[in-house]
This record gives sequence, structure tokens and C-alpha cells, in this order.
Amino acid sequence: MVRTEGPRSLYRGLVAGLQRQMSFASIRIGLYDSVKQLYTPKGAETGGSLAGWRSQLLPSPGTGLVARLLAGCTTGAVAVTCAQPTDVVKVRFQASGALADGARRYSGTVDAYRTIAREEGVRGLWRGTLPNIARNSIINCGELVTYDLTKDALLRAQLMTDNIPCHFVAAFGAGFCATVVASPVDVVKTRYMNAGPAQYRNVLSCLLALLMQDGLAGLYKGFIPSFLRLGSWNVVMFITYEQLQRVAVLARHSHS
Repeated sequence: MVRTEGPRSLYRGLVAGLQRQMSFASIRIGLYDSVKQLYTPKGAETGGSLAGWRSQLLPSPGTGLVARLLAGCTTGAVAVTCAQPTDVVKVRFQASGALADGARRYSGTVDAYRTIAREEGVRGLWRGTLPNIARNSIINCGELVTYDLTKDALLRAQLMTDNIPCHFVAAFGAGFCATVVASPVDVVKTRYMNAGPAQYRNVLSCLLALLMQDGLAGLYKGFIPSFLRLGSWNVVMFITYEQLQRVAVLARHSHS
């Protein structure tokens, strides 16, 4: 891509990507604790001791792992529903960028929103919502469970202490596992989003066409770049989350 399209091609669709992250991540992470309480039985609360900063994602006597997974799936689904147009535009804009200048459908991010809405209707901006919800639900579960188990195992075995290197290893493992379980859904979602209005009847027909054309291996196309993206995202997210949790808890205790 750098050789044929220049270094800027690696950041194609950046504006839509930033719009997606600001809306998607804000909803998924911002609402997580509130929704988690809805799934937590009355009278069961997480501990408030200083040890609680270690990670609110880890299972505790007050809030079970099931409640956390349900909260992750719920906030993920709500976030995808709200942020889906930004994801569609990002995927379409990135795909059209490889075409010749005269064949490109969109002159910019705003033009992509307008063109899709004009040619396919407003529903076109929500194309692929169901597979995207499935994808993000799987990713959320994969990330949370793997991060919890990996970090807990490292701490119990006293291989690492609860610090940034430990968070890095657990987050890296979470990114890998999330990529493994979510890659098939991700491939179908991306192909369906890039398809023309009448190319596939629905998501299932897109999946069947992919299997007939490329076989099972087609479900893991782009695995390495997908892992690099999810792995780096998890490392940044979990390390940042852990540090912010530590600062917040210490701040609360210093004022109490």
C-alpha cells in the first residue's frame, strides 16, 4: 500500500474511524458500570477496599462474571447500533480508496454519508448491523474473559505483580483470543458492508457465498492485520483503564 498508494493510504478512513471510536467506545465503556449494576442481584455490591483498584473487570463476590459478560454484551450492542453508520462509512471509504481517482465514489467522509444515504436510503448506513452486533458481543466476551483469566493466573502463580507489564501480557492475550473467535464474523461483516445493494439477499447468503468461494480459510482472511489492530487496541485500552481506575480509587480514598 505504501509503495503503490503512498504512506497516507494507511490512514484512509481515519476521520470516520475516529468518529466510530468516540461514539462506540464512549457508550461501551461509559455505560458498562451502570448496566452491570442492573444485572447484579440486589444487596450484592463490589468491595470498596483499596484492593478494588486492581481491576473492576475481575470477578468478585459482589458482581459475578456472568453479570459482567451480560453488561459487556448489552453495552456493546447499544454502542454498535448507535455507531453503525460511522463503521459503514469507514469500511466503504477504505475500500474505495484503492480505486483510481476517477472511479472513487466518495470525495470525503461527509460525502460518503450523503452518497450512501442518497443511493441506498438511510437504512444503508445501518447495513451489517446484526453481524456487527454479533462480532462485538463475541469480542467483548473474548476480551473480558481472557483478560480476567490471564491476569488472575499470572497473579495467583506469582509470575508477575499487578503492574503495567502484567496488564500488557493479559491484554495482548485478550486481543489474540478475541481475534480468533471474532475473525469469521468480522470477515462476513466487512464483505456484507462493502457489497452492492442487491449483491446479497442477507447476511446468511453472504456467508454461504464466502464459504463456496474461499472455503473455511476465507473466514480468516486478514487475520494478522486484524490481530495487530485488536492486540494494540486491547493493550492501550486495558492499561489505560487500569491506571485510571487506580487514580480514581486513590483519589476517592484520599478524600474520605
